[in-house]
Amino acid sequence: MHEQMRDLSTVRDELSWKADAGYIAGRLLPFLVIALSVVADALTSDREPFDRVLFAAPALAAVTWGSRVTAGVGLLSMVASAGLAELRSEDVPGLLINETVLLAVTVAAAWSSRLRQNREAELRQVHSVAEAVQTALQRPMPSHLGPVELHLLYEASAAGAHVGGDFYKALQVRGAVRIMLGDVQGKGLGALETASILLGSFREAAYTAPDLPAVAERLEFSMARYTERTQDSDVAGRFATVLLAEIPDDEPVVRLVSCGHPAPLLQHRGVLATADLPSPSLPVNLSGLGLGSDDYDVQELPFEQGDRLLMFTDGVSETRDQTGAFYPLEERMRAWTKEPADRMTTLLREDLVRYSGHGFDDDTAAVLVVRR
Repeated sequence: MHEQMRDLSTVRDELSWKADAGYIAGRLLPFLVIALSVVADALTSDREPFDRVLFAAPALAAVTWGSRVTAGVGLLSMVASAGLAELRSEDVPGLLINETVLLAVTVAAAWSSRLRQNREAELRQVHSVAEAVQTALQRPMPSHLGPVELHLLYEASAAGAHVGGDFYKALQVRGAVRIMLGDVQGKGLGALETASILLGSFREAAYTAPDLPAVAERLEFSMARYTERTQDSDVAGRFATVLLAEIPDDEPVVRLVSCGHPAPLLQHRGVLATADLPSPSLPVNLSGLGLGSDDYDVQELPFEQGDRLLMFTDGVSETRDQTGAFYPLEERMRAWTKEPADRMTTLLREDLVRYSGHGFDDDTAAVLVVRR
């Protein structure tokens, strides 16, 4: 996880540097336009005036500067235009026309700059609130809990978002570590709302429920209660696949309950295979439709020192290449069995981007659990 965060930090630094360079160039451009216009007009004949280019200076300033500086650039352009007109001995009516047009452009540019500044202030405030909400909803996963190491890969498909329809949580409870990984059907605010309900329910149930089936029942109850109270909410028509895992402190096993979620990959004593989950239950918020049994079967598998468990959402397994072929997750993980655990999620992320050719189209989450 730390390796992944370092890689993401490097990418952000590079993008930030490029953005800063472009921003600085944009701020210098209005003054460069004025200087080049004056030099070009002074060095060419009177038949080839370049003072008309000065009209662009205040408009360009409005893109990156505030209203006061934009107005100052406009006034500087007017002074430069008047000076060039005097050098060419231009008639007074022509000068007045140029100055009037420049003044109008300057006023419009300064007004546009003020509107842009107000809009940017509103967006910064909204972004600040969104950051706080997302952080409160989905906190970073700890790197160690009890007997396990945890390594996270998480990518929200929405641009600029840190949280999407995929969700995760790991908690150290009495005598064990309990982990939830889930995937809400659909995208948008409804998916985020559904994820928040299930995360809140798991935070409560994980500490008090006697076993994983009881945790799953609490998740189902929370969704049913919420949809009953808010029937007009977008949550009512959504379901979520959930995978629950429990790693006891004093037993070399992992217990799994799947609510319609893809089976994880288990690497036991160096051999990797898909975990055997013969009878997964229905996804959360579908049990009331009478489509199957409400029972939750627990699958107990060996999980010894050095063993690894990869829990993932369909954003990983259903990534496609340009031909439409699904990502060969098990094949890739089998090739990486000897890689250090702290590099696995970084390798997976890079390989998914390379395989798809363009990045992540869907919310994507994977948690690598390693027995210490």
